[in-house]
Amino acid sequence: MQSKNHNNPPGVLPNFCHLGTSLRAILAVEAGALFAAFAASPGFAEGLVLFAERSVLIQPAVMLTLLLLCLAGPLIRKPAYPLGMAAVFLIAVLVPTLTSALLLWLLPGSTVLTPAQTGAFSAALAGLLLIYFHLRSKALSPAVTEARLQALQARIRPHFLFNSLNAVLSLVRSDPRRAEHALEDLSELFRALMRENRELTTLQDEIELTRAYLGLEQLRLGERLAVAWHIDKMPADALIPPLIIQPLVENAIYHGIEPSREAGEVSINIYRSGDAVHIVIRNPYTENGTHHSGNKLALANIRERLELHFDLDASLKSQPMGAVYQVHITLPYTRASQPTRPLAPVHRR
Repeated sequence: MQSKNHNNPPGVLPNFCHLGTSLRAILAVEAGALFAAFAASPGFAEGLVLFAERSVLIQPAVMLTLLLLCLAGPLIRKPAYPLGMAAVFLIAVLVPTLTSALLLWLLPGSTVLTPAQTGAFSAALAGLLLIYFHLRSKALSPAVTEARLQALQARIRPHFLFNSLNAVLSLVRSDPRRAEHALEDLSELFRALMRENRELTTLQDEIELTRAYLGLEQLRLGERLAVAWHIDKMPADALIPPLIIQPLVENAIYHGIEPSREAGEVSINIYRSGDAVHIVIRNPYTENGTHHSGNKLALANIRERLELHFDLDASLKSQPMGAVYQVHITLPYTRASQPTRPLAPVHRR
């Protein structure tokens, strides 16, 4: 299985192309500018005015610095970690200093800091931010992250195990070949639950796992369960956290199909739009459903695992939409380094 860790392990520079990293850097710079403005002003009102004036001039330098760090990311990650840290520090100091000199030349008499002041300010902030990102990467080290992910994964509802075993037992004599295939699906599903889950997996592998799960549920629910696949625009090589789609589909069946005696449909729509991958899952919804009380816990589990892997770059939105309940996941498109196997054709059940 192809996999990749999206978070930064210790000794790896942060990815300045990611929203979370850039946002933290921008907030740190603004906080530093606010502190410096109040320190240089006699009163509160004067401090706010000075901060607003400087912030307008600081932002172009911050954006340019982050852009260069994003573009230079592959290059500054190649050398040893200390050399990469030094390269980030130099870029974070030189770009604002040169920008300050240019603004001072273009706007003489403005409230922009002198190049020397800007250099000192940038050096202090760059040093603090690098220390922060280093400590944060240690806190999100693979060992810690894996322990948290396994604790979260243990909360995934296992009720389908007993239902699946009962369904298989009912087929052992009447349809032994089908019972054998069902046991193979069950084995594959629990193999995925037991393996390490700290790294990302491909959408292709997650879909195959979800198909195995749906095959087991189809034995139990029969014609009550219909599945609509919309994955013709899905990037099969995209990397996602393991066991994201299968628990969502399990959730959709538990809350949308089981409470009703009538047939219902679970819709799975996966597509790429620009640099983002969208996963949309819908199931029948009734406002007074008996299973809705546990829905938030399952979604909170998945939301936290997305945050562990992608920080602010991923989101999960869930809402009832009339007669259906929709869960919409958006995450950055990260490709697997190796080619993926072609997906088998999907038939509507």
